[in-house]
Amino acid sequence: MSTPKSVRLGFIGAGFISDYHLAGLAAAGGAEFVIISSGSLAKASRQAQRFGIAHATADWREVLRRADVDAVVITTPDHTHAEIAIAAAEAGKAVLLQKPMAPTSAECERIVEAAERCSTLLVVSFMHRYFDEVVALRELLARGSLGDVLSLRIRNATPGPDWNAWFFKKELVRHGVVAQLGVHGIDLIRYLFGPIVAVKATVAQLQPERVLADGTRVVNEIDDHAFAIYRFRSGALGTQEMTFAEQAGCDRFRLEVYGSAGTAWLRYPSQGLALWAPAATGKKEWVNPELPNRPFGQLHHQHFLAQARGDEPPDGSARDGLRSMRVVEAIYRAAETGQEAEVE
Repeated sequence: MSTPKSVRLGFIGAGFISDYHLAGLAAAGGAEFVIISSGSLAKASRQAQRFGIAHATADWREVLRRADVDAVVITTPDHTHAEIAIAAAEAGKAVLLQKPMAPTSAECERIVEAAERCSTLLVVSFMHRYFDEVVALRELLARGSLGDVLSLRIRNATPGPDWNAWFFKKELVRHGVVAQLGVHGIDLIRYLFGPIVAVKATVAQLQPERVLADGTRVVNEIDDHAFAIYRFRSGALGTQEMTFAEQAGCDRFRLEVYGSAGTAWLRYPSQGLALWAPAATGKKEWVNPELPNRPFGQLHHQHFLAQARGDEPPDGSARDGLRSMRVVEAIYRAAETGQEAEVE
């Protein structure tokens, strides 16, 4: 069996989330780390030393100019994504773009159009799709083991991003916790259960001040709580809670699925899968199926590298990222009007 071709990677952004991608790609194998950039050369150099990257730079354009870079991973602040991702597409680089793909659906659409115009791969990083319990649930749904999905409930909760003050500035994060965290859940339930057609919602700013990890106190300008009620094209109903007030640490998500023939709970309290689904387990009782124990991020990045090599077709996550941002904007329209908002 031949060894897959190594994908030569450049990294644009060396902040907190870059750890996830660098470690996940290292676990996946088949990637060569060529260069990393950050607005802070010191920060880029630290990540280069940690992960064995040959070159560090403070100029992200240098990453795109290199002929020995096949693909780039973009983990810069959201408001910079459109400029960098479009430039990467025009440079002929495959792109793994951190979510949310941009602050507005209009910018997301510009990114998608650039990638399509340049015939370059664009993948949006929705890590929750690759958790082992999600993979198992998707297989159960494909087999019809839960029957028709009638309703669902998802909770996205973290303590909030405490590593950089820009997360709490309204001019940079206009859709608050919904875009920063809730978009993970929006993508996940669309991925599992199909299109969302309408939403009712409320949003609120309940924490006027935040304390960063380094002790810096910052004024919080963004909405840090949101609740949404969804109607799906399938007829199912769903609710989503989004909060930056999870005191117990990063809970990422919890998901309850109620079908006509079974029930599934994911990540209660923090991981795993619980099923009451006789068609799947052969038992009329709660069962906790054994799941693989893969390194965090391995499956996600294996999938990206397979797409970058051309071994697998594009996964459609770029268009999904755009559609998820349209749901985000519909949540805000619904919250502002007090009426149900259609998803465009």
